[in-house]
Amino acid sequence: MDCNTILVTGATGYIASRLIPQLLDRGHRVRALARRPHQIGPRNWSAKTDIFPGDVTNPASLAPALKDVHTAYYLIHNMSSGHGYTQLELQAARNFAQAAEEAGVKHIIYLGGLADEEQHIAPHMRSRIETGATLRAGKVPVTEFRAGVIAGSGSISFEMIRFMTELFPIIPAPTWIQNKSQPIATQNVIDYLLAALENWDGHGKVFEIGGPEITTYQELMLRYAHIRGHKRSFLVLPYVPVWFMAFGIGLMTPVPRPIAHALVGGLSSDSVVMHEHARTVYPEIKLIDFDSAAKEALTHLHPLRIERVWDDGTGRSKTLKHEGFFIAHHETKVEAEPEKIFTAIKNMKWHEFVVDFIEENRCLVLLSKHTSIGQMWLEWRLGNQNHIALTYYLAPRGPLGFLYWYLLYPLHALQLRRLLKRVVRNSVVK
Repeated sequence: MDCNTILVTGATGYIASRLIPQLLDRGHRVRALARRPHQIGPRNWSAKTDIFPGDVTNPASLAPALKDVHTAYYLIHNMSSGHGYTQLELQAARNFAQAAEEAGVKHIIYLGGLADEEQHIAPHMRSRIETGATLRAGKVPVTEFRAGVIAGSGSISFEMIRFMTELFPIIPAPTWIQNKSQPIATQNVIDYLLAALENWDGHGKVFEIGGPEITTYQELMLRYAHIRGHKRSFLVLPYVPVWFMAFGIGLMTPVPRPIAHALVGGLSSDSVVMHEHARTVYPEIKLIDFDSAAKEALTHLHPLRIERVWDDGTGRSKTLKHEGFFIAHHETKVEAEPEKIFTAIKNMKWHEFVVDFIEENRCLVLLSKHTSIGQMWLEWRLGNQNHIALTYYLAPRGPLGFLYWYLLYPLHALQLRRLLKRVVRNSVVK
């Protein structure tokens, strides 16, 4: 067995997409397991990774990916499955523990949720803790890290904070907004996951991990607002139905409604580190405060610095919210030479947009415009088989940015299609 062979499950997910590049940089051979492996293709690291299709709810699909693996990262949840997901998570953990044992895996590293299991906690947090216990019930040693709010661009909890704070000058919230939290930077989560590979003092143990400060969810939103230059206040309500909050979060943020429903319940209790063993066992990890993590996330507010989760090779038009952006993506095919297509793109009139980035080898043109309601980009890419992709990005600033997107989106979609047709027409002109 090659000690450098690492399996990362949930490879299309947030933490996996940050972990895999750093594993590769350290010289490990990485296998990526995903239910929808075609979504991994556009990632910058995909060519360096062995990609395996597999589903932890289907035990037979796990054996090929686990063959000759030394360490496996378990970075999976099933919250998007909706009602009954907790039982599904436990069965998935049993399946994986059994398959790992049969394959001779030496170590499982699991990222779970931070909560006091002795208290009354939401089903989502209880399921995270029970998933860890189910994995440990197998014969393969499990190192478990329990984290609360993860601060970083693309993190579900951070995107909830980002979008809700940008949208509402007066933020409606239930009383749990004043519960305690100990946020941890994305990079620190990755630091712990990597340290578990090399520092065997923590082998097979459970660790609670958090950043250097304890605060409240309300304070986190106020601090994000301060960094962005917003003034925000709160309307604290005695009771807000979970389903209603999940509906609003699903509508206004990148977090799907079923996941929002589970997460909102999880925020109804404190999420702080009660046992500081992680700092003792992994003293080499330098903790990052929330403000620094949020500022780092905002430096990723650029189309060339985010995960292109929509670019899955299907060629379909898409609209989504992702890493601080509203995104509209359209593709078409043109029968013309790539040089003519690229020339047609560069020769177009862009009005108030200015050239942000051009790279002919990647057939990429990026244009930008900064306004009081947000930052906007138009991105042209020429892909395989002469597919032209035009992607519009809006990073909204305040409620006017949201109104601009939702009220004018039909006009934007029409304009994007017109621009595509114009490039096609100009490309085939002899």
